[in-house]
Amino acid sequence: MSSSKTISTKTVLLMAIITGVIVANLNFIQPIEGLIATDFHLSKAIVGVLAMLTQLGYAFGLLLIVPLGDIFDRYHLIQFMMVLSIGALLVAFIAPNAMVFAVATTLIGITSVAPQIIIPYAGALAPAMQRGKVLGTVLSGLLTGILLSRSFSGLLGSVMPWQDIYLIAALLDVVMLVIAHVYMPKDPRGHQQLSYGHVLKSLPRLFITQRRLRGSSLNGFCMFGVSNVMWSTLAFYLADQYHLGSNVAGLLGLLGIAGVLAAPYIGNLVDHRSPRLTIGLSIWFSSLAFGLFWLIGQWLVGLIIGIVLLDLGTQFSQVSNQAIVQSLNRQESSRNNSVFMFSYFLGGSIGTMSATWAWSIAGWNGVCLVAVAFLLISLAGHLILKEPLQLVAQRD
Repeated sequence: MSSSKTISTKTVLLMAIITGVIVANLNFIQPIEGLIATDFHLSKAIVGVLAMLTQLGYAFGLLLIVPLGDIFDRYHLIQFMMVLSIGALLVAFIAPNAMVFAVATTLIGITSVAPQIIIPYAGALAPAMQRGKVLGTVLSGLLTGILLSRSFSGLLGSVMPWQDIYLIAALLDVVMLVIAHVYMPKDPRGHQQLSYGHVLKSLPRLFITQRRLRGSSLNGFCMFGVSNVMWSTLAFYLADQYHLGSNVAGLLGLLGIAGVLAAPYIGNLVDHRSPRLTIGLSIWFSSLAFGLFWLIGQWLVGLIIGIVLLDLGTQFSQVSNQAIVQSLNRQESSRNNSVFMFSYFLGGSIGTMSATWAWSIAGWNGVCLVAVAFLLISLAGHLILKEPLQLVAQRD
């Protein structure tokens, strides 16, 4: 593609909406963990494992499926994965016991990877000097889906059986599938002459040989881990500290709208200032958030301000790292994104598991200590691997 290529605002918004609706599948479980635990007679630690399975499944879907975007026509691959995710949601809806639900929630994670095929596709279609802004808009859709999914799930879980949430999600995905089929831009690249085995074997090489990819992967691992430390235990903390239910956990998710609104501006900062600056800000915002959670989280105002700061930190990290990753070799864009997002959601799953375990051992203090560990690792990576001061255009 030439440097004069363009992508319309309508197309970018379409990609953002589809991305948001699909990624929502991953987060429905967080505000309703208590309801699932009660219904299936599970401990909080075990239901935390179910939440982890969704993210772990997503991580392996990213590792094994997203690289197919470098082989197959992305227009068709996106729709195929949407069909599979609809099937997984329906299995979760009809699950009669915890074992079947565990399988279903893992499949939801594995199959809901279309957003991570859409993101490098949008990056490839965008002009080099608008890539950060385009990715910021698409990632706004991603974050909006994450935020609204928590509110959607928490509120509906307070007025109807939690299983119905998965049925409604499947129906919404069907609508998005039809829209994607009609309006998603066709892939001008078509199918590539690459073998799946060759593509998978290249993933370790890409990680080892690209310092920028290693830096983004480590930062994404830590920053999404930190985010999930809070969100996976928020429902427990609200019930224990404030005696509030899943509906309030869902409503608090709306506070992340600040991150959604900031994403295009973050993208502009990345384009015209420095990814190193914005990655540093991501660590600063998230650290400040957990400082507030730990010191004054027992007051609702401290919790609210901390959530806003944490979502800003997550968004600074996500937009910055995506812009860095998509500035690498265009022919390997899906694979680079696969490596980065595998690390991202591996961090999220470990954050979820370690936080729920820490909650069962030491309550909110234990949760905050887990977050400190992630933040210290992210700071070390920031100082040692050093993100680029300025992005360069993709190589063909």
